[in-house]
Amino acid sequence: MSSVTIRRVETAADQRRFIDLPWQLYKADPHWVPPLKSEVKALIGGEATNPWFGHAEAVFWLAEKAGQTVGRISAQIDRLVQEYIDPALGHWGMFESIDDQAVADALIETAEAWLKSRGMARAQGPFSLSIWDEPGLLVQGFDRPPTVMMGHHLPYYERLVTARGYSGVKDLHSWGLRIDQPFPEMAQRIVAFSERNSRLVTRRVNKARFDEEAALILEILNDAWSSNWGFVPLTPAEVAHVGKKLKPIVFEDLIRIAEYDGEPVGFMITLPDINELTRDLDGRLFPFGWAKLLWRLRAPKVKTMRVPLMGIRKTLQGHRVASLMAFQMIEYIRRDAVANFGATEGEIGWILDDNGPMRSIADALECEVTRTYRIFERSL
Repeated sequence: MSSVTIRRVETAADQRRFIDLPWQLYKADPHWVPPLKSEVKALIGGEATNPWFGHAEAVFWLAEKAGQTVGRISAQIDRLVQEYIDPALGHWGMFESIDDQAVADALIETAEAWLKSRGMARAQGPFSLSIWDEPGLLVQGFDRPPTVMMGHHLPYYERLVTARGYSGVKDLHSWGLRIDQPFPEMAQRIVAFSERNSRLVTRRVNKARFDEEAALILEILNDAWSSNWGFVPLTPAEVAHVGKKLKPIVFEDLIRIAEYDGEPVGFMITLPDINELTRDLDGRLFPFGWAKLLWRLRAPKVKTMRVPLMGIRKTLQGHRVASLMAFQMIEYIRRDAVANFGATEGEIGWILDDNGPMRSIADALECEVTRTYRIFERSL
């Protein structure tokens, strides 16, 4: 039996092997959606392509066996995680492996050793690379493809991780619902009541003032989510970077800002499921994929819409008006998603398993959990 070799990613050829490995592992998975290789390269490419590296560092490794690449992993330390959560907390992620416990153990042990050598006492994962990217390991919902900016994993990964001594510390849920039909009567009554409140106004985002609107959403987001488990603030550089990346798939009728007494206090971002438009590109934008994608984005027709982010300022959380504006934003976007994009399904998430207000909204809309991602932890 050949032994496992762990090698740090250092060359361009190493990086290509790191990026290309999922194509080998998921070739028999009918629900896997190939990521755009250029996006993965930018994610792990350092501060020049990902401003997250402005406050964090990461190392990447490959696992090899019998001359073949059989696994990969990252380890990362984020100064904002240390400041806002725990100075002794490190993360690992980008985890992929063949179904071989020895390979998984070697990869995770390497990441843990790196974290421990830098004073970390706890390891959590997977984070690829941060909680704002693709956090958690898929543990439920393998029977459908992931939506835009959501992860997908092989079912045996959970067994490999828990066998290393990790326990789940937080579940993140995606909630699915039909949107091509009116919401349940109770939700409709809430929307109707909200529309009689003259102090509450929900408007479309103005793409002509994109940078200004993005900064406003960042301000609300960092306030609204500041008490959430695992929260670290997005920096202005990260928001500018994400805004530039997402601008081609930002549509004014799918993003709402709620104002109360003239003050912006809430927002909801919805994205068309671009995975439906990129799946056949096999991860390549060149030479012809980019032209295909641009053409498809001119007037995209998709089955599913995803709500990745929604927030209301802390001063209003727990007040009835917060519920009113949430249902109003959801309903207004639902109408436009169906009328203008032909969507029939929606996905809200991820949502923390202990997020009571969002779970109440999901229940009122008769949503069901479609996917669960789990974050694991172990003491070092």
